[in-house]
Amino acid sequence: METGTMDDAGHDPEGGAIERGGVTGSAGPRDEPVWSGLPRGLLRMRRLLLVVWLVPLTVAAALVPGLLAAPGWAVSALLPLGLLLWAWPMLGRNWRSWRYAERADDLLISRGVLWRQETVVPYGRMQLVEVTSGPVERHFGLAGVQLHTAAAATDARIPGLDPAEAERLRDRLTELGEARSAGL
Repeated sequence: METGTMDDAGHDPEGGAIERGGVTGSAGPRDEPVWSGLPRGLLRMRRLLLVVWLVPLTVAAALVPGLLAAPGWAVSALLPLGLLLWAWPMLGRNWRSWRYAERADDLLISRGVLWRQETVVPYGRMQLVEVTSGPVERHFGLAGVQLHTAAAATDARIPGLDPAEAERLRDRLTELGEARSAGL
């Protein structure tokens, strides 16, 4: 089903909305959300934590069996070393997959490498917006935004933001949530 008329180039000469298959959109290019990624500090923090945990484990896996049993058992250090070498680029891929976009009526959060997950949180459904920052996050100058909705299964979070951006996002989401819920 199509309403309105289009010229040969496929545009509405009056500049109105064209409805195709029950979907109304503007005649120009489709309005895509403006996605924001996470700061690089989150990747640095996660990689440092990886090194802090796996390097001592690698050393212990080499020394303990190597000294107590036989030097040949020091190859057991290859497992945590291999895990470190595999996880390093995987953390980068995971970090690049996180993004969020503020739209007129909702917030989009997208993440995941193998299994993409996109969460849409309507502003009117938000009950609480929290800014959290643990000790390690504070050391790296990071904070996360936690969104709580009426349904516990749809709670969403955005990790590793700059604290100023996290507070700005919290204030904006709270303001938009109050405005949207006032109409209920």
